[in-house]
Amino acid sequence: MKQQKAVGISYAAADPTPPERPEQDPATLLGDLSDYHLRGLLRKGLVFETGPFLVRVQANIPGFADTLRRLYAEARYFESRPGEVIDFHIALIRPHGPRRWWQGQVIFELDGYSPFAPFPLDHAYPLFEWGLNWCIASRAHQYLMFHSAVVARGGRAIILPAVPGSGKSTLCAALMASGWRLLSDEFGIIRMDDGVLLPLPRPIPLKNASIPVIQRFAPEWEMGHVFPKTRKGDVCHMKPSADSIRRSSQPATPSWVIFPRYQAGADARLESMAASQRFARLSGNSFNYQLKAQAGFDQVARMVSECEFHTFEFDDLTAAVAALDQLTDK
Repeated sequence: MKQQKAVGISYAAADPTPPERPEQDPATLLGDLSDYHLRGLLRKGLVFETGPFLVRVQANIPGFADTLRRLYAEARYFESRPGEVIDFHIALIRPHGPRRWWQGQVIFELDGYSPFAPFPLDHAYPLFEWGLNWCIASRAHQYLMFHSAVVARGGRAIILPAVPGSGKSTLCAALMASGWRLLSDEFGIIRMDDGVLLPLPRPIPLKNASIPVIQRFAPEWEMGHVFPKTRKGDVCHMKPSADSIRRSSQPATPSWVIFPRYQAGADARLESMAASQRFARLSGNSFNYQLKAQAGFDQVARMVSECEFHTFEFDDLTAAVAALDQLTDK
């Protein structure tokens, strides 16, 4: 069945222009901070840039500064900037009262509100990453957002929507390690006025068996600490590529929507998705499709009309990357 194109929406070319925020001295990168300076800024509140968002994080938690600097080394940080709108004000704090001393807990706060139960103190960094995901998914409704990984090359992007356990993060990590530009492991962020995907390159959380798989696939890649026995099992974060961070002001054009599924022993197999399934599958992976109403419908309809849709079953990562390289080289 021929798909009708959404009216009044068109793609913009990938935009190579720098971000609207004024440039700073190149030395103002988070990785250039000394331990003393970084811990001091975190106690007062450190503002740093990640994709289209400015995040202010306040924390005085053992080990947190070291992990943040390792995984966000190329992110720009900001001293006080009058008039700048901060998207998310986050604090990681110790509970008050006796629990502070005998249970070793940490609380995530957004604007003074705590949406989650306390975590163990030594899981403060995973809590920060999961909490920031929650902030974006629940508040960044100026965009249409999909629960998906997104990678790109040559200005064209693959959107990888998937349910937990599908191997999405593992595949995304392998693609980044093979030279693809990481836009996000968690969010497909569509800018509403022109339909492009905005980068949000942050550390990729690998879980359980995925950790040694990626360590073998990309042994030279910098990884964070392994946090054992979190609420999602063992977790280790993979640092975004420096190129992905440098190009985080460059949008990409949605070109392929691929639903991955890890299957032990399977060959890397792409199959075209039936046209009748595309709209429901894509809109069903959106965080805020219903909230965006007609504008959300138009954006999804445009993507259904102009993107290739496939399912993708895979096991071996080398074969999986080769299959996606071949698809996108056409």
